[in-house]
Amino acid sequence: MHRVQKLLSNYGYCSRRKAEEIIKQGRVRVNDKLITIGDKASEEDKIYVDDKLVEKEKKVYLMFNKPVKCVTALNDNKFKTVMDYIKIKERVFPIGRLDYLTSGLLLLTNDGDFANKIMHPRYDKKISGDSIKKIVEGIELEDGKTSPAKVKRIKDNIIEITIHEGKNRIIRRMIKALGYRMKSLERIKIGELGLSGLKPGKFEFFNGNDKKILERIYK
Repeated sequence: MHRVQKLLSNYGYCSRRKAEEIIKQGRVRVNDKLITIGDKASEEDKIYVDDKLVEKEKKVYLMFNKPVKCVTALNDNKFKTVMDYIKIKERVFPIGRLDYLTSGLLLLTNDGDFANKIMHPRYDKKISGDSIKKIVEGIELEDGKTSPAKVKRIKDNIIEITIHEGKNRIIRRMIKALGYRMKSLERIKIGELGLSGLKPGKFEFFNGNDKKILERIYK
């Protein structure tokens, strides 16, 4: 048994927050019963919104190479969004986010349980000897010290950073705290998933084995 808002999210109907709103509005019933926040249902139950049966979507998992100058959102009144590039019939949503000027690997799905397990994304980047040491050991930011990270030097002015936490804009804030100005940021891997030839603005489905690997990493 699951809370109904969780099932609506898992079925790809809407976000959990939106589901809570429509439940409070008295628009959701399970079988023949009008429900309230906190009520539960099983996947065998029939859920109706505005008297229309909510169909369970096929679970899909996408790898998307996000280009710069688009926002990680379902919709935006001002900017182009990642969803402008995703042309499939299933309703999917991004797992985590990349900034407007950040490109690279972004996962999308309609599987709410899977998304919750992967919600702490990994990022990658680099700089000087002393600065690299600080990144490895952790940097004091306004919201606390960052966790230890791995750093690999690519060129004199390019580094690759592997982190295991999802604080807002953490890579950009780390680099700024060290006194550097970041010219570009690209996320190249999440767990064992990499871009591997996926061009900016393009997406592809990833398979069940990739999904299981990510779930093991983030369990």
